[in-house]
Amino acid sequence: MAVREAKGLKVNYLIIFLSGSILLITAFLVFLLIVKNIYGNYELKEILPTKNNLKFFSNEKKEKAGILYSKYTEIMLPSGSTWLRDNVDTWKKFIKNSKLDYDIISDQAIELGEHFNYKMIVLPGSKSLSDKEIMQLKRYVENGGSLFVTGGPATYSDEGKWRGWDFFKEVFGMNFNREIKPEESYKVHTLRGNLPLTAQIPTGYALKIATWDRPIYAEVLEPRTTQVSFWYDFRREAGLVREEIQKSAGIAYGSYGKGRFVWFGFELNSVLGVQKDYIYFEKLFNNSVNWLIYQPTAFINDWPTSYDAAMIIVPTIKEQPQNINYFGNVFNLTHLPTTVFVDPMLAKQNPGLLKSIAQKGDLGAIVDIGFLESADDTVNKLYSKEVQHSTLKFAADTLKKVSGKTVKALMPLNGYYDDNTLQSMTQLNYTYLVTDSLTDRSVPEIRIRNNKPIMIITKTARDDYEVVRNYGLVNPAYQRYTYEEDVDRVLFEGGLYVFKVHTEYQLQPQYSSVIKDIVNYAKSKKMWVTSLQELENWWVHRIGVEVRYESRSKRRIAVELNNPRDEKAFDLIVQVNFNKRVRNVTVSSDIINTKIPKYKLDSDSKTIFFYLDKMEAHETRSLLIDFDNVDS
Repeated sequence: MAVREAKGLKVNYLIIFLSGSILLITAFLVFLLIVKNIYGNYELKEILPTKNNLKFFSNEKKEKAGILYSKYTEIMLPSGSTWLRDNVDTWKKFIKNSKLDYDIISDQAIELGEHFNYKMIVLPGSKSLSDKEIMQLKRYVENGGSLFVTGGPATYSDEGKWRGWDFFKEVFGMNFNREIKPEESYKVHTLRGNLPLTAQIPTGYALKIATWDRPIYAEVLEPRTTQVSFWYDFRREAGLVREEIQKSAGIAYGSYGKGRFVWFGFELNSVLGVQKDYIYFEKLFNNSVNWLIYQPTAFINDWPTSYDAAMIIVPTIKEQPQNINYFGNVFNLTHLPTTVFVDPMLAKQNPGLLKSIAQKGDLGAIVDIGFLESADDTVNKLYSKEVQHSTLKFAADTLKKVSGKTVKALMPLNGYYDDNTLQSMTQLNYTYLVTDSLTDRSVPEIRIRNNKPIMIITKTARDDYEVVRNYGLVNPAYQRYTYEEDVDRVLFEGGLYVFKVHTEYQLQPQYSSVIKDIVNYAKSKKMWVTSLQELENWWVHRIGVEVRYESRSKRRIAVELNNPRDEKAFDLIVQVNFNKRVRNVTVSSDIINTKIPKYKLDSDSKTIFFYLDKMEAHETRSLLIDFDNVDS
């Protein structure tokens, strides 16, 4: 109906109503499209302003951790002890930094079943729990809850009486072996690489854990539990390596019923070190929380496609230099690129031998740059920068004059180096440093000095000085077994096996065939047997590519890959852990013309692998992974 107004204008209310409705519907559709573009697939009920959805954005949301302050445990402690309070305070800080809210809960809250709405329950050093608590915690995990636990949980009753390790064994699928006595000030704790919990932490990273809280050795018994770390230190401890690693788990994660757990065999306050150690530990902690609350983690695999670890062979000429020929007899150096290390003065005495080697492989210099009185000596007793520089220059010039080849690799005679060493190396165009210094990882490390990269490779396995000289193993079968143990250990870590052999020991004619046996064994175990140059080419562009990720919604993960370097990167594998079972996975991009890499979902539908054949210099790829949850 039309209505004439005073000014003679006509207003058609039907047209206004229809136009308004169209605008409203269009706005709603645009809103839905924006939501879909940002958050991926969703159900309409998830975005409606219902009570539950509004709670998600309030302080009442269910995405909380419940941190147990166990009075039963506190009663067991000496009068006036603040041990439990200090531990709980540390947990508060870490949980807050992981962007998860928390409540402090009591023993009685768990006994009464008031903990079932929490996304995760934390048991910090909770040695004493009641029978009711144990029953309720088991029900909680069986029904899909997550536990984050340290130490030996529930080994005492609420009355302080010894209960034993039944709860630990049943829920976590592990067997208690022993406590570490506080006779040592700290214990080295080695992390495996390429796991959801160790994403973006260097493979083989060695944490230092104080022993005052008696950390725990445990052994994984069931396939539902995965060992993340081990206490065994091959550098200082004897024993059968495979067995010692298996029995010395210090971190593990797994499932129980429909739920999950992460166990640390030490308290958070026990972690020692410098800033770098705390940064990596916080990454480990946050990865653990993400796994427990079904949030993603991601990283770039350490090695090229189809390899689980890597190996380099480091032949070293000292006494009996002619024995280096037995290495050449065992391997065709042309097909197995190798850098042979030699003292420059020894090279001058054997020019023909060195020229022969240089025709097939590369040469590295063994140089005396000083020494430290002990591995723990903090006083720098290495030579001055000037002396080191002149010594390194003499070595490079001498070897080049003898062999005709430029020397790029350095091996310090006594194993130690300092920043003066690195500075001099870059000035003289050395690229590789192979050292016996102890390290905090089992993969190479790139240091930049004078805008040039130096790849540092440290000792990751026992060499023939230990196997032949120190252990006195003259039977090739025993030598082979000892090396194979270290191959298996490095495979377990996912790191780099540095196989160092000397002319006066493993390169003697009666032993040299063992080297080929070990190389074949490593290849059969999916180890990448490579050279220093190939390794450096790979590692520089591998660490140059960055991966960032965030969970946009319950059904979408955003991943950004970036190559900020001036060079291309090749043959990378990016692993994104959903940390839950998914299906109907699709990959797209919100940026036009983005090349979607090949990808594959693993057999458990919990991880997606992206295969990057090539990334151009300064290229960025923004990927969106959409999926449906299997157990939503």
